[in-house]
Amino acid sequence: RYRGLTLVLTFLCYTSYHLSRKPISIVKSQLHPNCSALGPNPRNDSNSSTWCSWAPFDGDNYKELFGALDNAFLVAYAIGMFISGIFGERLPLRYYLSGGMLLSGLFTALFGLGYFWDIHVLWYFIIMQVCNGLVQTTGWPSVVACVGNWFGKGKRGLIMGIWNSHTSVGNILGSLIAGVWVSSAWGLSFIVPGIIIAAMGVICFFFLVEYPEDVGCSPPLHHDAGGVTSNEKDPEVVTSNEGPLSSSGQSSADRADSPKEPAEEPEAISFLGALRIPGVVEFSLCLLFAKLVSYTFLYWLPLYIVNVAHFGAKEAGDLSTLFDVGGILGGIFAGLISDYTGGRATTCCVMLVIAAPMLFLYNHVGQNGIGTSIAMLIICGALVNGPYALITTAVSADLGTHESLKGNAKALSTVTAIIDGTGSIGAALGPLLAGLISPTGWNNVFYMLIAADVLACLLLARVVVKEVRGWCGCIARKRGYVR
Repeated sequence: RYRGLTLVLTFLCYTSYHLSRKPISIVKSQLHPNCSALGPNPRNDSNSSTWCSWAPFDGDNYKELFGALDNAFLVAYAIGMFISGIFGERLPLRYYLSGGMLLSGLFTALFGLGYFWDIHVLWYFIIMQVCNGLVQTTGWPSVVACVGNWFGKGKRGLIMGIWNSHTSVGNILGSLIAGVWVSSAWGLSFIVPGIIIAAMGVICFFFLVEYPEDVGCSPPLHHDAGGVTSNEKDPEVVTSNEGPLSSSGQSSADRADSPKEPAEEPEAISFLGALRIPGVVEFSLCLLFAKLVSYTFLYWLPLYIVNVAHFGAKEAGDLSTLFDVGGILGGIFAGLISDYTGGRATTCCVMLVIAAPMLFLYNHVGQNGIGTSIAMLIICGALVNGPYALITTAVSADLGTHESLKGNAKALSTVTAIIDGTGSIGAALGPLLAGLISPTGWNNVFYMLIAADVLACLLLARVVVKEVRGWCGCIARKRGYVR
């Protein structure tokens, strides 16, 4: 019962985090709309082409200013992610997560209140984005730690793929909720999601159970990278009718009365030690470019649809949710396939290889009819977000329990922080580059995304070769060619 509650509650918590991040991408098109389509300027001033825009986003440099807003949030998020895990390990997770959600709700709502307070100063919105980016780093380390406390660290790509759909679910809900008020009072597009995440923070404070021991449950068995428990791997341990026997034949019941030697507490792995784990550097750099592509779509897709397909702000926001629908499917399929094949890197690489031409096709033919647009968005979302979801969940768990660590479970949080923190750098670069490149044409933005996708694929080449060699050796042994 408590395990199910933890899984659902952490899912809803991180859904609310992404729900509160999404409104900025929906509101962009309303901050600088096509004023000529709304009729003549009722104020009859000289600024006739931008009379309906919201200052300071009413100039020709509005795309650069939108990029600055995105970058303010994402740079703060990337910096904060590297240090957030340190505080999370030293503070009660329930307090840390709840406090972060309440502050996230506050800063999200303050951004929207700029509409009702008639604020037209760029630095106000920049400061709100920076503060929100910092406090939002409380989410990922906390929910991963809670799930790890209850479910262990075994290889469950499918389960983690389903659970990780909270990212796409939050983006979809954020788009739909923000779209309700984007054309009438865009401030509510931020205030309502801010209230939702703050309310989830209160629920988390009262109902989240951090550890099984807190409610009298046994802690989960932590599996290693091979999926077997420590007892299964220990040749010195056998079983008798009275309980486990060591090689000396002494049962656990007999040893219970003997004086216990204090167990040595494993030391937390260092930053450089985590980097030396095979695969950490490759997957971290791959996630940097994969997340660059994903977050560029997250922040710029609605505006791209408005400019290219000439939809309204609400219709563009609703259509952009299909990219996240594809992300849900991609994360589940990536986990399922990698579980079946045992090739995490190969699964990511294949999806990235297919994603590059699909991005090209979406930019050139994706707007030729609503049906084509829907299909292309779902396919691109699955191929782009599948590797992203797999690396941040199952791959991080695999590397955090690598056999070279010899059972040191403290490495998981450090490895997760390195991988996701590196990916967050790409998440900051993508929207920034899109803001700088988009004035030269949307084709150039997509060429940048395709180049990042190819780089992400190439960075996994060494790990893919290793996996393929392992498969070839296994096939040869089954056929009797190798003894």
